[in-house]
Amino acid sequence: MNKKAKKIILKTKKQVYGDMLGNNASLFQGEGFEFAELREYIYGDDVRKIDWKTTAKLGKPFVKIYKEERELNVVIVSMLGGSVYFGTVKQKSDVIAEVVATLGFSAVKNSDLFSHMLFADKLYDFSKPSKKLFSVHKAVEEVVTFDPLGKEGNFKALAETLNHRLKKKALLFIVSDFVGDIDLKLLSKKHDVFAVMVRDRFEEDPSELGYLRLIDMETKQSFEGNIDSGTLHSYKKALHENDEKLYKQFKKQGIRFTKIYTHEDSALKLMKAMR
Repeated sequence: MNKKAKKIILKTKKQVYGDMLGNNASLFQGEGFEFAELREYIYGDDVRKIDWKTTAKLGKPFVKIYKEERELNVVIVSMLGGSVYFGTVKQKSDVIAEVVATLGFSAVKNSDLFSHMLFADKLYDFSKPSKKLFSVHKAVEEVVTFDPLGKEGNFKALAETLNHRLKKKALLFIVSDFVGDIDLKLLSKKHDVFAVMVRDRFEEDPSELGYLRLIDMETKQSFEGNIDSGTLHSYKKALHENDEKLYKQFKKQGIRFTKIYTHEDSALKLMKAMR
């Protein structure tokens, strides 16, 4: 097994089965529920379950009531376009591997079905649902050894592929840096979608670097330019607009999300987000 993959597997397995997450019944507590009915909001209800469309239409708050399913179908998607080949503390792709490991081990620990999809410009692998630890090991090694250079993340193709391949309702985790034209509306109608955004602080708040030759990791094309204050202002504005558009879309479509930076502990961040 790849040394980096083995290190990630040992670390995350200890976190999930040890003291950090081991005392919790499941990282997915509160998930895996099938919609049953609507009723008026009662003080103390989880505000995340409010159906905003019905609330707006009837003029008073309504919440969605769910019935629990016995077994979750946990599907984790690693979107590995060339942009994940970056990081000042750790590579974003390595953090994605940690996220896959944490979620995968948590699913297996909870006796839920786990499957993993590796996607970039197209589908590269989609494992069969399993409750075996080996399936998590395999998924982590695939992420670590995958070469994302020269590949552009295609979210449109991803949504179409998942819509076609996933017949059973899933707790669907999409792990990516989420930069670009992204629309998960189709998936959110059929599945419980959770977006895990993996970023590096430097890419959100870069410093002036002067005149440089840069390489686009998705196209492998190189270009030269002066990374001055004006260039950085335009870049930050574009990234901010990208994120604001995403957040509005997530809220509208009932998609939960969290952002994990390369310097953070991914397991702790996921635990807080899932609670």
